[in-house]
Amino acid sequence: MKNVAVIGAGTMGNGIAHTFAQFGYKVALVDIAQSSLDKGIATITKNLDRQVAKEKISEADKTATLGNITTYTSMESGLKGADLVVEAATENVDLKLKIFKDMDSLTEDHTILATNTSSISITKIAAVTSRPDKVIGMHFMNPVPIMKLVEIIRGYSTSDEVTDLIMETSRKLNKVPVEVNDYPGFVANRILMPMINEAIITLNEGVAGVEEIDTVMMLGMAHPMGPLKLADFIGLDVCLAIMEVLHAGLGNSKYAPCPLLVNMVAAGKMGAKSGEGFYSWANRKELVVADNFKK
Repeated sequence: MKNVAVIGAGTMGNGIAHTFAQFGYKVALVDIAQSSLDKGIATITKNLDRQVAKEKISEADKTATLGNITTYTSMESGLKGADLVVEAATENVDLKLKIFKDMDSLTEDHTILATNTSSISITKIAAVTSRPDKVIGMHFMNPVPIMKLVEIIRGYSTSDEVTDLIMETSRKLNKVPVEVNDYPGFVANRILMPMINEAIITLNEGVAGVEEIDTVMMLGMAHPMGPLKLADFIGLDVCLAIMEVLHAGLGNSKYAPCPLLVNMVAAGKMGAKSGEGFYSWANRKELVVADNFKK
């Protein structure tokens, strides 16, 4: 496996492309918008510069990594010759199903089709393809170049051979793969997202403020970041989408998204990427609690 295509040049997509390219894979980074590709490459370059400054890699390594990445706005061109395709589009079921139908029709029979979905059923995604045995989940963590974990999710029909190959490929990226089964939210988000949702409920009920909730979880539970700030980093729209998948898939009211989360997303308060969520992100060096949540 030498040629990898990544669908989507956003936060996760460019991080996945960066990681594969840094370990010598030839990467086709595909997005429908040239502006997204340009932004993705700029992000990769910036992150490589940071690695050089910290003496984690050399200038030659940076040049080689960037040289391993080619960008495409055409999926047909970008998927040509791919041994593995990793889809990293928005966490939307209908969009992912459409992309996988296209991926299935545009790739060779041997190509493995992976998704970076953080909650959607691998079995459901695989069912729209002609190769369900070669469809698998590769749930990377953000930021991808730094975080070690990759959840490897096998669908109902995913073969042992494909699972073993993707586990080994993850290790070649200096990651720690953990195999999990295909249930809503898998392991990471089945545990993480209800915790974030409960923090939002705690805020909504007036138990404590944003900074107080985050401080309790950081200092009391040894979390490196509070759940509300983490939600801002993840994207409140993504948190909502995952909670909706958990609620629908597990059929339990404890997974119902907090109305405050629903309303914030409807109002366009998506967190860091929109400039405001539970915190104001206009100036990251001087983060303040967003006006709506000040006491």
